[in-house]
Amino acid sequence: MINYQFFPRSIGVVPKLNDVIDCFNKVDVEKDASSHLKSNDMLSLLRPYLENIGFSVETGKGMKEKIIIPVLFGENGDVDKFFAADAWSEDHTVVLEVEAGRAVFNNQYLKDIFQACMMYEVEYLVLAVLNEYHFKVNGVERVSNDYQYVKTSLETLYINRRLQLPLKGILLIGY
Repeated sequence: MINYQFFPRSIGVVPKLNDVIDCFNKVDVEKDASSHLKSNDMLSLLRPYLENIGFSVETGKGMKEKIIIPVLFGENGDVDKFFAADAWSEDHTVVLEVEAGRAVFNNQYLKDIFQACMMYEVEYLVLAVLNEYHFKVNGVERVSNDYQYVKTSLETLYINRRLQLPLKGILLIGY
């Protein structure tokens, strides 16, 4: 089941992001509900749908397969600094990151937010995390409610207002 929440909550999901939600809903119907996909596997399932709505999507881990987004420019317009993303809209305003087990435990969601804030022309971040991350500690099955954890963190960020992000919004998707 797909869950999502747009931030700030004072405005609804902007129309351009509804198409991204539809992509996740299509993949949710296709994938085995009992499987716990790695982020790259989920991205592979999403790729044809995202490309169909005008996104460039990472195809592998090699430099030529990554989606490179400029951050800093140097002399003669050369890119001095860039970040790689999982997907980027053709109008360069939406960046998408799909995370799995590392989303919460390695604070990857925070790194994704930071990087999206630095990316040239990016206005929206779509951050996809597992609804639940299942793992074992000393042979004991554990569950981390990643979607809820990140949602609470984003609610705190937007309600507290001590840190103002340069993004117009963040769409959190739980898959």
